[in-house]
Amino acid sequence: MYKIASILSIITMAAVSVIPAQANTLIFNTQDFPPFNYEINNVVEGPAAEVIRSVCDMQGFNCKFNLLPWRRAQNEVKNGNANAMFVIGWNKARAEWLYYSPPLMQTEYGFFVRNNNNLNYLDTKDIAGYKIGVFGPSNTSNSLNKIKESMASKGIKPIDIKMVSDDVNIFKMLDDPNRNLKGVYSNKDVGLAIINQVKLKNIRYAGAQKKLKYFIGFSKQYTDKKLVDKFNEGLTKLHKSGKLQEILSKFHMEAASLE
Repeated sequence: MYKIASILSIITMAAVSVIPAQANTLIFNTQDFPPFNYEINNVVEGPAAEVIRSVCDMQGFNCKFNLLPWRRAQNEVKNGNANAMFVIGWNKARAEWLYYSPPLMQTEYGFFVRNNNNLNYLDTKDIAGYKIGVFGPSNTSNSLNKIKESMASKGIKPIDIKMVSDDVNIFKMLDDPNRNLKGVYSNKDVGLAIINQVKLKNIRYAGAQKKLKYFIGFSKQYTDKKLVDKFNEGLTKLHKSGKLQEILSKFHMEAASLE
């Protein structure tokens, strides 16, 4: 009995000694998602990472970053191997298990087409019957599915969706006139970055479908709400001081208005 009590005491003391050391540590997961998130010399970089580091320095957090395939990045947050993921759009399903930060930046979803297509996107009727590529599963593909459902409910010939797990490949497919794809639905900044990175010459942006904001999402199950509140207070200070826009301006991006 004495041995069992001693073992329990050692375990308890070890736990107590470990928890304070980790109390201010936050682990952030992301994906390769230029121009928002990317890796340089094995270090996660980009506008969001720079903003997060500024908040961590301000609020006294020890922050670590992982760049992973998106499904794995999300699963690690769900399973408690990381505290947060970025950058993400808001949706109801995510809000059930994530605490959201204040918005980081303003961006938009829209349609890309080949140069010989005269589309100037204004309304869903403009893409009636199109075969549209999209990266997914993702918030972007969820948004495109809602567009398809809306078209059907309005009596507009719905789009045919081609979902691909590699966003670079879907743009390569669009660039090839021999592929049966009339457009790609994507974040505008991401699409333009891919076009520039891969040197695709046959694609242009045809117009915005909706504006959106990007956030950081923290696990409700595995991250203390007090830590999330402390981080969000720092991010709000960064926004109000103008420092957030100063950081984003270096990347030619716009801070979202506070909600």
